[in-house]
Amino acid sequence: MNFKLITSKSIYLARKMLKLLLCIWNKNTKRNLMLVLTAFIWGTAFVSQSEGMEYVGPFTFLASRSYIGGFALIPCIFILNKLKSNDEKSDSSYKFKTLFIGGACCGIALFVASAFQQIGILYTSVGKAGFLTALYIIIVPVLGLFFGKKVSSKVWLSVFIAVVGMYLLCIKEEFKIEYGDILVIICALFFSGHILIIDYFSPKVDCVKMSCIQFFTCAVVSTIFMFIFENPGIDTILNALPYILYAGVLSSGVAYTLQIIGQKGNDPTVTSLILSLESVFALLSGVVVLGERFSLKEGFGCFLIFAAIIITQLPQKQKSLK
Repeated sequence: MNFKLITSKSIYLARKMLKLLLCIWNKNTKRNLMLVLTAFIWGTAFVSQSEGMEYVGPFTFLASRSYIGGFALIPCIFILNKLKSNDEKSDSSYKFKTLFIGGACCGIALFVASAFQQIGILYTSVGKAGFLTALYIIIVPVLGLFFGKKVSSKVWLSVFIAVVGMYLLCIKEEFKIEYGDILVIICALFFSGHILIIDYFSPKVDCVKMSCIQFFTCAVVSTIFMFIFENPGIDTILNALPYILYAGVLSSGVAYTLQIIGQKGNDPTVTSLILSLESVFALLSGVVVLGERFSLKEGFGCFLIFAAIIITQLPQKQKSLK
């Protein structure tokens, strides 16, 4: 047995494996993993959101979670600002106007989308609401065409497969458009706008600061509507506090910030497809936490969604030069 030969072969293979891992672990992979984590948090937070609505109205819940999400990011901004160099601080100072406009636009889009979703769920089934909300995976590439975004045939195929998967995953009764369905479709439109706004502003500004402004904008607008349409009380808010905290800190503060950071420089259509995993994680959390049954049809829907996301990550074939 030639020990030197074995050692050199082992080192050679280790180097090849390291190069392969470095190729796989690129910026897009990190961004996509952040988006998968975002979808996981949103999916598992669905239980808290639905339980919290037993105690407070939709605008009260939305305002409370948004304030918590905004305040949760302030220490993060302070720490990250301390770690920045003087050149980075001076470079970011002139971008304040762009930062504020981006955060405000994101906050308004987030408020409208979340409000229509919360109210729509009161008038339609959760299955329909989940499917209709996920229509942003079709709306995003369609809207993107108006802004000069090109969409490959591979992505369109993934969109089609994901929509079929979402239908199998979420629809449990005869499908027909009703009042609540229309509200959730409007919600999907504004969530699509939210993704495209982030796509435009995130390369230009500090993502965490923009996320913080987004939440405070959403919180202020939600508070106005809360006092107009609801009668919030301290007792009811305290009863819903565990659910509000989970939705505020994780679903709002952590997940939406991960979305902004993960989406930075990423294709918005691919982003929307990955975020559609929210419904898969919501289903799994329902099975684990609430003991809901997992049918074969729902399992196949999950498989199709995962397949669609994997297809978007496959490399494009390079055209050969003649």
